[in-house]
Amino acid sequence: MYKQILVPVDLNEQGFADKAVELAVWHAKHSNATIHLLNVLPGIHMAMVSSYFPKDAARKMMQDTQQQLKAFAEAYIPPEIVHHQYVSEGKTWTTILEHAERVGADLIIMPSHKRSGLDKVMLGSVAAKVVENSPINVLVLKPQAHLMESGGN
Repeated sequence: MYKQILVPVDLNEQGFADKAVELAVWHAKHSNATIHLLNVLPGIHMAMVSSYFPKDAARKMMQDTQQQLKAFAEAYIPPEIVHHQYVSEGKTWTTILEHAERVGADLIIMPSHKRSGLDKVMLGSVAAKVVENSPINVLVLKPQAHLMESGGN
């Protein structure tokens, strides 16, 4: 049974992370686990990036994202489930793995974007990098077939 479940959440993709959180809630209910929601912002404090934004923009972006993640948690995680929300910044897949280690996660549950044929060959997705480099189990949810547009492979 899992005790610490990390769920990376992309707040820019409406309806994308809810299935991963649903599954995490199911696991948490059955094993009394704690859910850790994580949203990763790109390196907004990096000198090159921050020079393009007003001084307060990074702090405001962090606060806004924290509020959005809190609202997401309230919408998808029942109050009886112990959960925490974190907003971090950096390279997405490495930040996910660093955070998993920091909270002592024993499972990562994350959705995978629908990928084009080229992306599949390149293995450039965040989920692929996390799976490839994670020392703990990673459960990757594939996009739902009925939600994907028709055509292709």
